[in-house]
Amino acid sequence: MPGWLTVSFPGCILHARPTPSPPQKGNKAMIVADVMTRNVISIAPDATVEEAVNLMLSRHISGLFVVDKEGSLAGVVTEGDLLRRDELGTERHRPWWLRLLASPARQAADFTQAFGRHVRDVMTEDVLSIPQDAPLEDVVATMEKHRIKRLPVTADGRVVGVVSRADLLRALIGRVRNVEPLATDDRAIRTAILNALEAQPWAPTTTLNVTVSNGVVDVWGTITNEPERNGIRVIAENTPGVKSVNDHLVYIEPYTGTVIEAPDDKTIG
Repeated sequence: MPGWLTVSFPGCILHARPTPSPPQKGNKAMIVADVMTRNVISIAPDATVEEAVNLMLSRHISGLFVVDKEGSLAGVVTEGDLLRRDELGTERHRPWWLRLLASPARQAADFTQAFGRHVRDVMTEDVLSIPQDAPLEDVVATMEKHRIKRLPVTADGRVVGVVSRADLLRALIGRVRNVEPLATDDRAIRTAILNALEAQPWAPTTTLNVTVSNGVVDVWGTITNEPERNGIRVIAENTPGVKSVNDHLVYIEPYTGTVIEAPDDKTIG
């Protein structure tokens, strides 16, 4: 068969059609500079702890990037850096036996953290940052890996902005609003859905069928897990021109063979 791959096994011949590439979206890939906040609230290393606290309280923020005179990122000071303070009576007190184990350097660092009067004394120097021309995928990966909510943005070694999870959500809303619905017929909708399904390795395309009438999609076939149902629904809903989706998928439990009929007239959208 033209365009198909044929693999022979003892007793059977398998024909497989290569998976088509996912359709390319018209939206250009976004970089950090497209979504970052340019007005960075920062503080100098030689500012006092009192100044840092007042600035955080007045701006209703939980942390400040520390930037030196050249505009380079020197560190970050957060609420957590100010918890162990002499003024609060919360400086670290280790048991005598633990003090024997703690190095002089560690004890000196704890003392500086509790009694230091300048931002440079209490800030965290090891700070993650992201270049302004990095793709948003790098931002998300870094935030997930290190469980952080914001990153300073740098260009040529200087801080030029900050990108937060909220900035990513704003970009998401903007992209959704800018998507223009396409005028298309039922045949084109069905073709687009089938192509999108074939592009997904998890989709059970051999057991699925799709019909479209006046923009209303009916999905038929069998699935072996509920996440497949959700994924198929999302593909249909995201196809331009679709008004609603009717789910007729039958769930078959793969281990016992139990059949669960499709929900009656389950319409989504």
